[in-house]
Amino acid sequence: MSRSIAVPDRRHRLIVLAICCLSLFIVGLDNTVVNIALPAIQHDLGAPASGLQWVIDAYTLVLASLLMLSGSIADRIGRKRVFQTGLLLFVLGSLLCSLAPGLGWLIAFRAVQAVGGSMLNPVAMSIITNTFTDRKERAQAIGVWGGVVGISMALGPLIGGFLVDAAGWPSIFLINIPVGLAACLLTVRHVPESRAPRARRLDPVGQVLMVLLLGCGTAAIIEGPGHGWTSPLILALAAVALAALLAFPFWERRVAEPLVDPRFFRSAPFTGATVTAVCAFAALGGFLFLNTLYLQNVRHYSPVAAGLWTLPMAGLTLLAAPLSGRIVGSRGPRLPLLAAGAAIAASGVLLTRLTADSPALLLLPAYALFGLGFGLVNAPITNSAVSGMPLAQAGVAAAVASTSRQVGQSLGVAVIGTVVTGAVARAGGFAPATHAGWWIVTGLGLTVFLLGLVTTTPWAAGTAARVAARFDHAQGGVRGASAERLP
Repeated sequence: MSRSIAVPDRRHRLIVLAICCLSLFIVGLDNTVVNIALPAIQHDLGAPASGLQWVIDAYTLVLASLLMLSGSIADRIGRKRVFQTGLLLFVLGSLLCSLAPGLGWLIAFRAVQAVGGSMLNPVAMSIITNTFTDRKERAQAIGVWGGVVGISMALGPLIGGFLVDAAGWPSIFLINIPVGLAACLLTVRHVPESRAPRARRLDPVGQVLMVLLLGCGTAAIIEGPGHGWTSPLILALAAVALAALLAFPFWERRVAEPLVDPRFFRSAPFTGATVTAVCAFAALGGFLFLNTLYLQNVRHYSPVAAGLWTLPMAGLTLLAAPLSGRIVGSRGPRLPLLAAGAAIAASGVLLTRLTADSPALLLLPAYALFGLGFGLVNAPITNSAVSGMPLAQAGVAAAVASTSRQVGQSLGVAVIGTVVTGAVARAGGFAPATHAGWWIVTGLGLTVFLLGLVTTTPWAAGTAARVAARFDHAQGGVRGASAERLP
C-alpha cells in the first residue's frame, strides 16, 4: 500500500479534493483561454496561422510528452513535493508568457508552463486515489475530477474574452498567478505526502520516443503547407515521427517497467477511454481554434463578444459535467458516452452549413450541442481509464488518459487548422473553408458514440477483469489493501 499520511476525516478529504481540482482548473482553463486571445496575439506579435497553432500546441505537446514522466517521478520522490513544484513552475511560466516580447518567446514560455502543468494532473489523481480509500467516495471524487476538466475548458473562452478586452492578451496568463500561488499554499497545509511503495523505474528511451513522435509528427502537420509537403524538412520530420511510432510499442513490450504498459490496452474500457479522449479533445481543439478565428476575424466581434457567443457551450458544459459524474458513479459510463458522441456529431453537422453571416439560430444550437457533448464526455473517460485497474496502477492509467487528452487537442489544432487554412483560397473565404474541419469534428463525434457502444458491453468488462487478473498474478496475488480495484 502507498505510504501516506492518513487523512483524518471527510472534511479534510474534501479539502484535498478541492485543492487538486483547483490545480486542474487552472491547467484546463489555460488550455482554452488562450484560444480567444489568438487574434490579439496575431495582431500584436505579427503571427502567421502556423504561429497561432504553435501557441496552442507548444503547450499541449510538452504537457502530453511529460505527463507520464512526471507521474513516475512523483511516485519516486513524493507526490506532494512534485505537485508543489508543478504549481510554482506553472506560475513562473504564466508570468513569463505575459512578458513575452515576441512570438518565439511566447511559444518557448508556453513550453515552460507545460512542464509545470505536467506535474499537476497525474500527480493530483494519485493524491486523490490514495486519499479516498472508500470505493464509493473514490468514484464520486473521480466524477468530480472529470467534471472539472470540462467546466474549466468551457469557461476559458468566456473568461478570456473579458480579460483580453479589459487588459489585453497578457492578462490571460497573469490570472494564473494568484490562483496557482493560493493552491501551492493550501497544498503545504492540507495535502499529505505519499509515495509508491516501490517507485517505478524511469524509461528514458520510451520518453525520448514519445517526444519525437509527438513533436516531429505535429511539426510536420503544421509546417507542411508553408514549407511544402515534399520539402526535405517535412519529409525528415515525418520520417522521424514514423520511426518513433514503430519503435515505441516494440521497445515498450521489452522493457521491464515501460512508460506505457502495453498490457493496459488489452482492456477494452481503457483502450476506449484513450481513443475517446483523443477524439473528444481533437474535436475541442478544432472547435475552439476555428470558432475563435471565425467570430473575431470573419464576423469582427470583440474578444468579449466572441466569448459571449460561446456562452451556450460553456453553460451546457457547466450543467452536463457534474451530471455526467453522478451518472457515471451510479449507472456507469455508457449513457454519457453515447449522448456525448451524438451531441458532438450533431454540432459538427450543423456547422458544416457555416457562412460569413450565419444566423444565431444556427450558431447557438451548434455551440450548445458541442458544450453538452463535451461536458458529458470527461467523467466517463477518467472512470473508464481506471476502471478495474489495481490501485497501484491507477495513477499511471489516469496519466495515460490525461496524455490522450493533450495529444487529441494538439492533433485537433494541427490537423483541422492545417486542413482549413490550406482550403481558404480554394473555398473563397474562411467560413466556407471551415466546412472540411466541421466534417472532421462530425466524424470524431461519431467515433466517440461507437466507442461508447462497444466498450461498455459485458465483453469489454471481461477484458478489464482479465487485465486486472494479470496484474494480480504478476504481483504474486498478494496485494493487501492496495490491491483494491478502482470502481
